[in-house]
Amino acid sequence: MLKRTFAVLALACAGLALNGCTTTTGAAKPSSAAVKTEIEQGAYTTLERLYKEVKGSRELVQKANGVLVFPNVVAAGFVVGGEYGKGVLRTGGVVADYYSVASLSVGFQAGAQSKAVVLLFMSREALDKFRNGKGWTAGVDGSVALIKVGANGEIDTRTANNPVQAFVLTNAGLMANLNLEGTKFSKLDL
Repeated sequence: MLKRTFAVLALACAGLALNGCTTTTGAAKPSSAAVKTEIEQGAYTTLERLYKEVKGSRELVQKANGVLVFPNVVAAGFVVGGEYGKGVLRTGGVVADYYSVASLSVGFQAGAQSKAVVLLFMSREALDKFRNGKGWTAGVDGSVALIKVGANGEIDTRTANNPVQAFVLTNAGLMANLNLEGTKFSKLDL
């Protein structure tokens, strides 16, 4: 019971922290079409940046059965933190669905930051398992391998062989040591 109470309290604090990172203008909620357009434009910009910064990434993306792009995942918190973002899944070069990503963390942290996350479903089986579930949690429903870049600035093809691959980009560039385990991906109803 104490564990459940702590989890609920931690989730509430993370929600408040993330909510505090937004501004309220009193304007009407954006339309579904506007939200979709914003996500798609952000995804396009994220992929173009990835192709420019990481040699071989375009070829790897083209080999994927599905590409899930979250252009802006915001992380915020103080001791208890959370991350949230919206993204788009593309299969065969066209939009298939929209998703959210969320995670919760406990430990020393303060402030807010954003990053972009790109998941590549390299096998049809991994993509189908992701799309057919009611939600998908990294490390539980499937493992996600963070793609490593060698000293020459190219993708390390020896490590890029998992059914689900991930790139994480910050303002400073590609993140090399990040764990996505426990991150929850859910289909959005837009």
